[in-house]
Amino acid sequence: MGREGRLFLLAFFAVFFIASAKPKLKNLNPVVLIPGDGGSQFKAKLNKPNTVASYCIKKTTYYYDLWLNLEQLAPFLINCFVDNMRLEYDNKTRTTHNSPGVDILIPGFGETETVEWLDHSEISLTTYFHNIAKAMISWGYERNVTLRGAPYDFRKAPNELHGFLDSVKSLIEETYYKNNRNQVVLLGHSMGNPVTLYLLNHMTSAWKNKFVKSFISLAGVWGGAAKPIRLMISGDNLNVPIVKSINVRREQRSMPSTAWLMPSDEFWDPDEVLVVAPTRNYTVRDYKQLFKDINYETGYMMWEDTHSLINPLKAPGVEMHCLHGYNVTTPGMFVYTNKTWNKSYPKTIPDNGDGTVNMRSLIGCLRFREQQKQQVYHQEFLGAEHMQILNREDVIAYLKKVLVSQR
Repeated sequence: MGREGRLFLLAFFAVFFIASAKPKLKNLNPVVLIPGDGGSQFKAKLNKPNTVASYCIKKTTYYYDLWLNLEQLAPFLINCFVDNMRLEYDNKTRTTHNSPGVDILIPGFGETETVEWLDHSEISLTTYFHNIAKAMISWGYERNVTLRGAPYDFRKAPNELHGFLDSVKSLIEETYYKNNRNQVVLLGHSMGNPVTLYLLNHMTSAWKNKFVKSFISLAGVWGGAAKPIRLMISGDNLNVPIVKSINVRREQRSMPSTAWLMPSDEFWDPDEVLVVAPTRNYTVRDYKQLFKDINYETGYMMWEDTHSLINPLKAPGVEMHCLHGYNVTTPGMFVYTNKTWNKSYPKTIPDNGDGTVNMRSLIGCLRFREQQKQQVYHQEFLGAEHMQILNREDVIAYLKKVLVSQR
């Protein structure tokens, strides 16, 4: 054999071994990632009539990173961030709108980058779905082909997300047809799960039977959580030490999704105290009075708009895998002792859950077993915190078993 022939064989075998080293998994069920509250990047363009401080930028000629932008959380600058991120409520149309002069763009729909990372700089602090996506690529998935992302305006509840939900429906159909008509798996985290449930509840059985293989829920908020009450009253610094909770309250309480995720009266008894204040206690029956007493009655209107969107719970009508953590200290009740309690931070009485969502809400998916013929699988993970569940090796191993190993 001549020199050229030997070179040809070497090249052939090199290509063969490189190709054989990659997974060759045909007919994978494609996956759409649906993030939760805070799980989508935001960009903003400004043309503001005024600003909350002289150092805040009033106008930009380009879209800049708004969420998550760690620089925006610095002292002083956070005041600009809150004003740009907040929503204004129209009590006539019962809808919300961006802060005046702020144009919000949610980048990357259909792609995975903006749900893998919360900051486009991709520093480790801002990882979101990345570790799951990285594992899936090693199993044979391909970004933006068999693995898609559905970022959205997480400030809003499904009653204001119809355009997004229509786009998700189209994305599911497009992904199905582009992948050999393989049914799509919907993989949600946190608030992304009740958003997905709302979508599935509004689709026909015929559509779901054709396009959806299964629904995998990570840390689903099926019956609300106590923590959003604290956001409404006091704000929450989201464990960022340099941020004061009260400074971000204006933005957090302006989000209809915060009202939507408050404890449901399907999961909390009417006599269970959620808030202890100097003059009275509050339960799920007392939301109207609570919002009046904290001087934020807009919050009650947003609760009225959203509380029945998935209440009572209705099964998704597709195979489901419900995964969540437990035995993580989770806010359960809030005790205020200061006379100006609606401006102070409470003592928090702990409950069982995943650090964010209470246990009773996490296991709400078990109610679906009696409502649908499709299988509902349930798996608990000891100590799996609400965000860290996205990075747990045992959780990723479960996903591999469902998505790949059973094929």
